[in-house]
Amino acid sequence: MKKKEEHRINAHINSNKVRLVGDSIKTGIFSIQDAIQLSIDKGLDLVEINPKVDPPVCKILDYKKFLYEQKKKKKQFKAKQIKVNTKEIRFGPQIGDHDGKVKIKSAEKFLMRGDKVKVFVFFKGRSIVYKDQGKIKLLKFAEEIEEYGKVEQMPVMEGKRMYMILAPKKI
Repeated sequence: MKKKEEHRINAHINSNKVRLVGDSIKTGIFSIQDAIQLSIDKGLDLVEINPKVDPPVCKILDYKKFLYEQKKKKKQFKAKQIKVNTKEIRFGPQIGDHDGKVKIKSAEKFLMRGDKVKVFVFFKGRSIVYKDQGKIKLLKFAEEIEEYGKVEQMPVMEGKRMYMILAPKKI
């Protein structure tokens, strides 16, 4: 099975007239035969860059080199993107001070690495009556950690969990 080409080249361009653009050629509208002849004279390919306009825009260039450059740009762009992970930290509404400090330390570590942190208080059974206590715990958590991260989403109740999202501070 042959892979479909991204661009139409040379005789595969199905239009009577094309608009030529480029560095080393005279820009303008040419018949397809003249454009193909110009590309043959230069030893290059006629490549359809924008088929949506009338007449289609074409360039005379080395097609293999063009594909290589595009692939290289795509790879560089992908390398520059930063993948943000979301880490979760959970605790109950009656969490002790020491346990809370341990959770804060791990959240600081995640934020320093550049990850987002989703902190949630889970309510088991009848502890759901302590919603306000859970919200206070989350806000205190955010206050303790404000040196490393900022609140991206304030506490929200979802089912039996109340959560808040923290994002790392830009340094």
